[in-house]
Amino acid sequence: MASTSPRRSAGGDPSSPLLPSSPASSPTSPGSGPLGRLSGLRGAARFIRRTGSRRLMREPSVAVRETAAEHLEERQTDWAYSKPVVVLDVLWNLAFVAVAAAVLAASLGERPAVPLRVWLAGYVLQCLLHVLCVTVEYRRRCRDADQEGAGDGDFKLSIVKHLESANTMFSFIWWIMGFYWVSAGGQALSHDAPQLYWLSIVFLAFDVFFVVFCVALACVIGIAVCCCLPCIIAILYAVTDQQEGASEEDINNLSKFKFRTMGDHDKLVAGIAAPVGGVMTECGTNPPVEHILSAEDAECCICLCPYEDGAELRELPCNHHFHCSCIDKWLHINATCPLCKFNIVKSNLGREEV
Repeated sequence: MASTSPRRSAGGDPSSPLLPSSPASSPTSPGSGPLGRLSGLRGAARFIRRTGSRRLMREPSVAVRETAAEHLEERQTDWAYSKPVVVLDVLWNLAFVAVAAAVLAASLGERPAVPLRVWLAGYVLQCLLHVLCVTVEYRRRCRDADQEGAGDGDFKLSIVKHLESANTMFSFIWWIMGFYWVSAGGQALSHDAPQLYWLSIVFLAFDVFFVVFCVALACVIGIAVCCCLPCIIAILYAVTDQQEGASEEDINNLSKFKFRTMGDHDKLVAGIAAPVGGVMTECGTNPPVEHILSAEDAECCICLCPYEDGAELRELPCNHHFHCSCIDKWLHINATCPLCKFNIVKSNLGREEV
Protein backbone atom coordinates (compact mmCIF):
# COMPACT_ATOMS: atom_id res chain seq x y z
CA MET A 1 0.00 0.00 0.00
CA ALA A 2 1.42 3.34 -0.98
CA SER A 3 1.75 5.57 2.03
CA THR A 4 4.06 8.00 3.71
CA SER A 5 7.04 5.92 4.74
CA PRO A 6 9.10 6.72 7.81
CA ARG A 7 12.82 7.08 7.49
CA ARG A 8 14.85 4.33 9.07
CA SER A 9 16.13 5.36 12.46
CA ALA A 10 18.64 3.54 14.59
CA GLY A 11 16.92 1.15 16.97
CA GLY A 12 13.49 2.66 16.28
CA ASP A 13 10.28 0.77 15.64
CA PRO A 14 8.60 1.34 12.29
CA SER A 15 5.43 3.34 12.44
CA SER A 16 2.43 3.11 10.17
CA PRO A 17 1.17 6.67 9.69
CA LEU A 18 -2.26 7.31 8.30
CA LEU A 19 -2.61 8.60 4.76
CA PRO A 20 -3.61 12.24 4.64
CA SER A 21 -6.85 12.94 2.87
CA SER A 22 -6.50 15.18 -0.15
CA PRO A 23 -8.43 18.42 -0.07
CA ALA A 24 -7.46 19.12 -3.66
CA SER A 25 -9.78 16.59 -5.20
CA SER A 26 -11.85 18.71 -7.52
CA PRO A 27 -15.21 17.39 -8.64
CA THR A 28 -15.66 16.76 -12.28
CA SER A 29 -18.82 17.64 -14.12
CA PRO A 30 -18.62 16.07 -17.56
CA GLY A 31 -21.42 16.94 -19.94
CA SER A 32 -23.67 14.31 -21.41
CA GLY A 33 -21.89 12.86 -24.43
CA PRO A 34 -23.47 12.30 -27.84
CA LEU A 35 -23.52 8.52 -27.58
CA GLY A 36 -24.57 8.35 -23.94
CA ARG A 37 -22.74 8.83 -20.68
CA LEU A 38 -20.73 6.21 -18.84
CA SER A 39 -21.72 7.00 -15.27
CA GLY A 40 -21.48 5.34 -11.91
CA LEU A 41 -17.73 4.61 -11.88
CA ARG A 42 -16.98 6.66 -8.78
CA GLY A 43 -20.22 5.43 -7.25
CA ALA A 44 -19.07 1.84 -7.66
CA ALA A 45 -15.80 2.60 -5.92
CA ARG A 46 -17.55 4.39 -3.06
CA PHE A 47 -20.00 1.52 -2.73
CA ILE A 48 -17.12 -0.92 -2.30
CA ARG A 49 -15.58 1.40 0.27
CA ARG A 50 -18.79 1.39 2.30
CA THR A 51 -19.63 -2.29 2.04
CA GLY A 52 -16.40 -4.11 1.20
CA SER A 53 -14.16 -5.86 3.71
CA ARG A 54 -11.09 -3.88 4.68
CA ARG A 55 -9.11 -7.06 4.31
CA LEU A 56 -10.02 -7.23 0.62
CA MET A 57 -9.59 -3.57 -0.28
CA ARG A 58 -8.38 -0.96 2.18
CA GLU A 59 -9.04 2.77 2.06
CA PRO A 60 -5.99 3.88 0.00
CA SER A 61 -6.75 1.27 -2.67
CA VAL A 62 -10.29 2.60 -3.00
CA ALA A 63 -8.98 6.18 -3.19
CA VAL A 64 -6.79 5.18 -6.14
CA ARG A 65 -9.78 3.64 -7.89
CA GLU A 66 -11.93 6.72 -7.29
CA THR A 67 -9.21 8.85 -8.87
CA ALA A 68 -9.05 6.49 -11.85
CA ALA A 69 -12.85 6.62 -12.21
CA GLU A 70 -12.77 10.44 -12.21
CA HIS A 71 -10.04 10.37 -14.86
CA LEU A 72 -12.11 7.97 -16.98
CA GLU A 73 -15.14 10.26 -16.75
CA GLU A 74 -13.06 13.20 -17.93
CA ARG A 75 -11.64 11.13 -20.79
CA GLN A 76 -15.11 9.87 -21.68
CA THR A 77 -16.33 13.43 -22.23
CA ASP A 78 -13.38 14.21 -24.49
CA TRP A 79 -13.86 11.02 -26.49
CA ALA A 80 -17.62 11.58 -26.76
CA TYR A 81 -17.04 14.96 -28.40
CA SER A 82 -14.20 13.85 -30.65
CA LYS A 83 -14.79 14.38 -34.36
CA PRO A 84 -15.31 10.70 -35.38
CA VAL A 85 -17.84 10.10 -32.57
CA VAL A 86 -19.72 13.34 -33.26
CA VAL A 87 -19.91 12.58 -37.00
CA LEU A 88 -21.14 9.05 -36.29
CA ASP A 89 -23.71 10.33 -33.81
CA VAL A 90 -25.04 13.00 -36.18
CA LEU A 91 -25.28 10.56 -39.11
CA TRP A 92 -27.00 7.99 -36.87
CA ASN A 93 -29.68 10.44 -35.74
CA LEU A 94 -30.17 11.90 -39.23
CA ALA A 95 -30.68 8.35 -40.52
CA PHE A 96 -33.49 7.93 -37.97
CA VAL A 97 -35.00 11.23 -39.15
CA ALA A 98 -34.79 10.21 -42.81
CA VAL A 99 -36.36 6.79 -42.21
CA ALA A 100 -39.15 8.30 -40.11
CA ALA A 101 -39.87 10.95 -42.76
CA ALA A 102 -39.98 8.32 -45.53
CA VAL A 103 -42.33 6.06 -43.59
CA LEU A 104 -44.60 8.96 -42.59
CA ALA A 105 -44.85 9.99 -46.25
CA ALA A 106 -45.50 6.43 -47.42
CA SER A 107 -48.17 5.71 -44.79
CA LEU A 108 -50.53 8.61 -45.40
CA GLY A 109 -53.36 6.18 -46.09
CA GLU A 110 -52.97 4.30 -42.81
CA ARG A 111 -55.43 5.04 -39.97
CA PRO A 112 -54.02 3.78 -36.65
CA ALA A 113 -56.30 3.74 -33.61
CA VAL A 114 -53.59 5.46 -31.52
CA PRO A 115 -51.56 8.59 -32.46
CA LEU A 116 -48.44 6.82 -33.77
CA ARG A 117 -47.80 9.65 -36.23
CA VAL A 118 -47.62 12.13 -33.36
CA TRP A 119 -45.23 9.84 -31.50
CA LEU A 120 -42.94 9.43 -34.52
CA ALA A 121 -42.98 13.20 -35.12
CA GLY A 122 -41.93 13.73 -31.49
CA TYR A 123 -39.18 11.15 -31.91
CA VAL A 124 -37.88 13.01 -34.96
CA LEU A 125 -37.94 16.26 -32.99
CA GLN A 126 -35.81 14.65 -30.26
CA CYS A 127 -33.22 13.51 -32.82
CA LEU A 128 -33.00 16.96 -34.41
CA LEU A 129 -32.67 18.70 -31.04
CA HIS A 130 -29.96 16.25 -30.03
CA VAL A 131 -28.05 16.88 -33.26
CA LEU A 132 -28.31 20.63 -32.65
CA CYS A 133 -26.98 20.35 -29.08
CA VAL A 134 -24.11 18.07 -30.10
CA THR A 135 -23.12 20.30 -33.01
CA VAL A 136 -23.14 23.48 -30.90
CA GLU A 137 -21.10 21.84 -28.13
CA TYR A 138 -18.60 20.38 -30.60
CA ARG A 139 -18.07 23.74 -32.31
CA ARG A 140 -17.63 25.43 -28.93
CA ARG A 141 -14.98 22.92 -27.93
CA CYS A 142 -13.14 23.36 -31.24
CA ARG A 143 -13.21 27.13 -30.84
CA ASP A 144 -11.93 26.93 -27.26
CA ALA A 145 -9.14 24.61 -28.39
CA ASP A 146 -7.95 27.17 -30.96
CA GLN A 147 -8.24 30.24 -28.77
CA GLU A 148 -9.38 31.42 -25.38
CA GLY A 149 -13.13 30.98 -24.93
CA ALA A 150 -15.34 33.97 -25.51
CA GLY A 151 -17.03 35.75 -22.65
CA ASP A 152 -20.43 34.17 -23.36
CA GLY A 153 -19.00 30.64 -23.61
CA ASP A 154 -20.23 29.61 -20.19
CA PHE A 155 -23.69 31.01 -20.94
CA LYS A 156 -23.94 29.05 -24.19
CA LEU A 157 -22.68 25.92 -22.47
CA SER A 158 -25.35 26.33 -19.80
CA ILE A 159 -28.09 26.63 -22.43
CA VAL A 160 -26.85 23.56 -24.31
CA LYS A 161 -26.67 21.51 -21.12
CA HIS A 162 -30.20 22.50 -20.13
CA LEU A 163 -31.51 21.71 -23.60
CA GLU A 164 -29.79 18.32 -23.64
CA SER A 165 -31.06 17.49 -20.15
CA ALA A 166 -34.59 18.51 -21.08
CA ASN A 167 -34.36 16.48 -24.28
CA THR A 168 -33.19 13.43 -22.35
CA MET A 169 -36.06 13.71 -19.88
CA PHE A 170 -38.55 14.28 -22.69
CA SER A 171 -37.25 11.24 -24.59
CA PHE A 172 -37.74 9.05 -21.51
CA ILE A 173 -41.35 10.21 -21.06
CA TRP A 174 -41.96 9.99 -24.81
CA TRP A 175 -40.68 6.40 -24.89
CA ILE A 176 -43.15 5.43 -22.15
CA MET A 177 -46.00 7.05 -24.07
CA GLY A 178 -44.98 5.28 -27.28
CA PHE A 179 -44.78 1.94 -25.50
CA TYR A 180 -48.22 2.54 -23.98
CA TRP A 181 -49.79 3.46 -27.33
CA VAL A 182 -48.28 0.47 -29.12
CA SER A 183 -49.42 -1.85 -26.33
CA ALA A 184 -52.91 -0.31 -26.22
CA GLY A 185 -53.32 -0.63 -29.98
CA GLY A 186 -52.52 -4.33 -29.85
CA GLN A 187 -52.39 -6.57 -32.89
CA ALA A 188 -54.95 -4.40 -34.69
CA LEU A 189 -52.20 -1.89 -35.43
CA SER A 190 -50.28 -4.44 -37.50
CA HIS A 191 -53.32 -4.64 -39.81
CA ASP A 192 -54.56 -1.04 -39.76
CA ALA A 193 -51.15 0.73 -39.86
CA PRO A 194 -48.39 -1.84 -40.45
CA GLN A 195 -45.68 0.63 -41.50
CA LEU A 196 -46.24 3.01 -38.58
CA TYR A 197 -46.56 0.09 -36.18
CA TRP A 198 -43.34 -1.68 -37.12
CA LEU A 199 -41.33 1.54 -37.32
CA SER A 200 -42.48 2.41 -33.80
CA ILE A 201 -41.51 -1.08 -32.64
CA VAL A 202 -38.05 -0.69 -34.19
CA PHE A 203 -37.46 2.72 -32.61
CA LEU A 204 -38.60 1.49 -29.19
CA ALA A 205 -36.36 -1.58 -29.48
CA PHE A 206 -33.33 0.50 -30.51
CA ASP A 207 -33.76 2.72 -27.47
CA VAL A 208 -33.97 -0.27 -25.12
CA PHE A 209 -30.92 -1.89 -26.69
CA PHE A 210 -28.91 1.31 -26.43
CA VAL A 211 -29.79 1.89 -22.76
CA VAL A 212 -28.97 -1.72 -21.86
CA PHE A 213 -25.68 -1.48 -23.75
CA CYS A 214 -24.65 1.74 -21.95
CA VAL A 215 -25.57 0.37 -18.53
CA ALA A 216 -23.75 -2.91 -19.19
CA LEU A 217 -20.67 -1.06 -20.46
CA ALA A 218 -20.64 1.20 -17.40
CA CYS A 219 -20.90 -1.86 -15.13
CA VAL A 220 -18.05 -3.64 -16.93
CA ILE A 221 -15.82 -0.56 -16.70
CA GLY A 222 -16.74 -0.06 -13.04
CA ILE A 223 -15.86 -3.67 -12.21
CA ALA A 224 -12.63 -3.40 -14.19
CA VAL A 225 -11.64 -0.22 -12.33
CA CYS A 226 -12.26 -1.87 -8.98
CA CYS A 227 -10.82 -5.32 -9.72
CA CYS A 228 -8.37 -4.91 -12.60
CA LEU A 229 -7.11 -1.32 -12.55
CA PRO A 230 -3.73 -2.15 -14.20
CA CYS A 231 -5.62 -3.35 -17.30
CA ILE A 232 -7.51 -0.04 -17.52
CA ILE A 233 -4.28 1.93 -17.08
CA ALA A 234 -2.57 -0.15 -19.79
CA ILE A 235 -5.43 0.56 -22.22
CA LEU A 236 -5.38 4.29 -21.45
CA TYR A 237 -1.60 4.29 -21.82
CA ALA A 238 -1.92 2.69 -25.27
CA VAL A 239 -4.54 5.13 -26.61
CA THR A 240 -3.49 8.38 -24.90
CA ASP A 241 -1.25 10.95 -26.54
CA GLN A 242 1.59 12.48 -24.53
CA GLN A 243 -0.11 15.78 -23.69
CA GLU A 244 -1.52 15.94 -20.19
CA GLY A 245 0.70 13.32 -18.56
CA ALA A 246 4.28 13.54 -17.38
CA SER A 247 7.20 13.19 -19.76
CA GLU A 248 9.73 10.40 -19.62
CA GLU A 249 12.25 12.85 -18.16
CA ASP A 250 9.86 13.88 -15.38
CA ILE A 251 9.25 10.25 -14.45
CA ASN A 252 12.93 9.33 -14.52
CA ASN A 253 13.69 12.21 -12.15
CA LEU A 254 11.58 10.53 -9.47
CA SER A 255 13.28 8.43 -6.82
CA LYS A 256 13.61 4.75 -7.59
CA PHE A 257 13.91 2.07 -4.91
CA LYS A 258 14.59 -1.63 -4.52
CA PHE A 259 12.42 -3.51 -2.08
CA ARG A 260 13.94 -6.09 0.26
CA THR A 261 12.00 -8.30 2.63
CA MET A 262 13.22 -8.58 6.20
CA GLY A 263 13.60 -11.98 7.85
CA ASP A 264 13.59 -12.67 11.56
CA HIS A 265 17.38 -12.39 11.73
CA ASP A 266 17.32 -8.93 10.08
CA LYS A 267 14.69 -7.77 12.55
CA LEU A 268 16.77 -8.95 15.50
CA VAL A 269 19.87 -7.19 14.17
CA ALA A 270 17.92 -3.95 13.64
CA GLY A 271 16.18 -4.25 16.98
CA ILE A 272 12.72 -4.20 15.49
CA ALA A 273 9.89 -6.02 17.24
CA ALA A 274 6.84 -4.71 15.35
CA PRO A 275 5.57 -6.39 12.15
CA VAL A 276 7.64 -5.17 9.22
CA GLY A 277 6.93 -5.71 5.54
CA GLY A 278 10.40 -4.87 4.30
CA VAL A 279 12.86 -2.12 3.46
CA MET A 280 12.98 0.24 0.48
CA THR A 281 16.55 1.12 -0.56
CA GLU A 282 17.01 4.05 -2.93
CA CYS A 283 18.99 3.26 -6.06
CA GLY A 284 22.12 5.26 -6.89
CA THR A 285 22.63 6.93 -3.52
CA ASN A 286 25.70 6.74 -1.31
CA PRO A 287 25.18 6.17 1.57
CA PRO A 288 21.97 4.33 0.69
CA VAL A 289 18.70 5.92 1.80
CA GLU A 290 16.34 3.39 3.31
CA HIS A 291 12.66 3.43 4.25
CA ILE A 292 11.17 0.83 6.54
CA LEU A 293 7.67 -0.26 5.49
CA SER A 294 5.13 -1.78 7.80
CA ALA A 295 3.37 -4.96 6.75
CA GLU A 296 0.29 -2.97 5.68
CA ASP A 297 2.29 -0.49 3.63
CA ALA A 298 4.28 -3.10 1.70
CA GLU A 299 1.87 -3.41 -1.20
CA CYS A 300 0.99 -1.45 -4.33
CA CYS A 301 -2.35 0.35 -4.20
CA ILE A 302 -2.76 0.12 -7.97
CA CYS A 303 -2.40 -3.62 -8.58
CA LEU A 304 -3.12 -4.65 -4.95
CA CYS A 305 -0.09 -6.98 -5.00
CA PRO A 306 2.36 -7.12 -2.08
CA TYR A 307 5.90 -6.02 -2.79
CA GLU A 308 8.12 -8.98 -3.55
CA ASP A 309 11.80 -9.23 -2.75
CA GLY A 310 13.79 -7.30 -5.37
CA ALA A 311 10.76 -5.39 -6.72
CA GLU A 312 11.46 -1.97 -8.25
CA LEU A 313 9.45 0.82 -6.64
CA ARG A 314 8.91 4.46 -7.47
CA GLU A 315 8.41 7.08 -4.75
CA LEU A 316 6.69 10.36 -5.61
CA PRO A 317 7.55 13.70 -3.97
CA CYS A 318 4.46 13.25 -1.77
CA ASN A 319 6.14 10.09 -0.32
CA HIS A 320 3.59 7.68 -1.81
CA HIS A 321 5.18 4.66 -3.45
CA PHE A 322 4.06 2.12 -6.03
CA HIS A 323 5.45 -0.50 -8.40
CA CYS A 324 7.46 1.19 -11.15
CA SER A 325 5.52 -0.66 -13.85
CA CYS A 326 2.20 0.51 -12.37
CA ILE A 327 2.89 4.15 -11.56
CA ASP A 328 4.99 4.92 -14.67
CA LYS A 329 2.08 4.13 -17.01
CA TRP A 330 -0.30 6.10 -14.81
CA LEU A 331 1.97 9.16 -14.81
CA HIS A 332 2.19 9.04 -18.61
CA ILE A 333 -1.58 9.63 -18.80
CA ASN A 334 -2.00 11.70 -15.62
CA ALA A 335 0.84 13.60 -13.98
CA THR A 336 -0.72 13.50 -10.51
CA CYS A 337 -0.39 11.03 -7.67
CA PRO A 338 -3.40 8.66 -7.77
CA LEU A 339 -3.71 8.92 -3.98
CA CYS A 340 -3.29 12.60 -3.08
CA LYS A 341 -3.32 14.16 -6.59
CA PHE A 342 0.05 15.84 -6.09
CA ASN A 343 1.25 17.11 -9.49
CA ILE A 344 4.82 15.96 -10.15
CA VAL A 345 5.25 18.22 -13.21
CA LYS A 346 4.41 21.38 -11.27
CA SER A 347 6.69 20.16 -8.49
CA ASN A 348 9.59 19.79 -10.94
CA LEU A 349 8.93 23.25 -12.40
CA GLY A 350 8.96 24.73 -8.91
CA ARG A 351 12.34 23.16 -8.19
CA GLU A 352 13.78 24.51 -11.45
CA GLU A 353 12.59 28.05 -10.65
CA VAL A 354 14.16 27.86 -7.21
